[in-house]
Amino acid sequence: MNDFTRAYVQQLDKQDPLASYREEFYLPEHGIYMDGNSLGLLSKRAERTLLESLADWRELGIDGWMSGRHPWFNLSEELAALNAPLIGGKPEEVMVTGSTTVNLHQLVASFFKPDGKRTKILADALTFPSDIYALKSQLELRGLDPSEHLVQVDSPDGRFLVEDDLIAAMTDEIALIVLPTVLYRSGQILDMPRLTKAAHERGILIGFDACHSVGAIPHDFHDWGVDFAYWCNYKHLNGGPGTVGGLFVHKRHFGTTPGLAGWFGSRKDKQFDMDHTMTPAEHAGAFQIGTPHVMSLAPQLGALEMFNEVGMEAIRQKSLALTTYMMDLIEEMLAPHGFFIGSPTDTRQRGAHLSLEHPEAARICKALKKHHIIPDFRAPNIIRLAPVALYNTFTDVYDVIVTLKQIMDNKEYEAFENVREVVA
Repeated sequence: MNDFTRAYVQQLDKQDPLASYREEFYLPEHGIYMDGNSLGLLSKRAERTLLESLADWRELGIDGWMSGRHPWFNLSEELAALNAPLIGGKPEEVMVTGSTTVNLHQLVASFFKPDGKRTKILADALTFPSDIYALKSQLELRGLDPSEHLVQVDSPDGRFLVEDDLIAAMTDEIALIVLPTVLYRSGQILDMPRLTKAAHERGILIGFDACHSVGAIPHDFHDWGVDFAYWCNYKHLNGGPGTVGGLFVHKRHFGTTPGLAGWFGSRKDKQFDMDHTMTPAEHAGAFQIGTPHVMSLAPQLGALEMFNEVGMEAIRQKSLALTTYMMDLIEEMLAPHGFFIGSPTDTRQRGAHLSLEHPEAARICKALKKHHIIPDFRAPNIIRLAPVALYNTFTDVYDVIVTLKQIMDNKEYEAFENVREVVA
């Protein structure tokens, strides 16, 4: 049977051991969702646990903090235990709190300790802009000029980072390193164990932004010796728009004074003593700041159930099968139309999305939406497509690429302006 037929992909879907999880999600009617690397879809389980917490509020009022279906006082710790297997941490090393950027601020405030000639932070030139904003502001708060004290390693091609270059930049002037686990544009996975080992050999602490890898690839942050990490839970983990983020702090750093202290970082039995001297929690909970956003935590209870049922190895296996088949289809059907795959071909280096580059990318994305296909656009020329293991199918992948071919064959994209929408 031809590998590039609808009958073939339908057979693949029948053999998919994760096929039943598709029914757990609210899928677009008459459409295909390919933007799970920006915002995951709502699952019925996430809806259920959110409604249960709303019911606790309705029925119990303030007693919902200690009673009800999901008592709020320990909800972040409960979710941390569900997150821990996904990032390869011990439950006490994980906390669900804050947002990506707030958690980065907290971790840098706690672990960036300029001393002597070690006054610089090492990052890269391809990381998500919010990380750079936070790092620059942390330097400025210490009276350090970011133009001198923030080192950003360049990419030779604007797509990928070279790990040898990152290691070469780990000089005796670097006090802290913050890098992505997966590059948000190309989907390149960095070699986290190698980079962590190299940093520690040079006496440097290293942390990772795991926003584009958590829920998509397996991690072993504890065993790799990563000092800290942080991530959002609304992409591959399907926790809902703006849902509470996560952080990891290796247990060897327990006892570190939080750079940004707040009462929810207190030891639980001391929090309501109302003492003006803080007694921090003895684990990653110390890095919490304020009262958790309960209604943004609640959907994660249901969403994370599925990841712990399936396991990250099975999710990763299907994800790679989907993106590999998508790459094959692109080469077969779209090569004459000037597309370039700007993601790694090596499965060991590829995350869970593909970056498809084209000069008319913004217009093509708009044409896809007219066909009820939801992609993601990144300026100036990238169409990101993310077939998600839990709810996308091989048939979805086939239909997306066939539709792209139709759009290009018929020049349908010419009906649209080549400018991004407000939310790309």
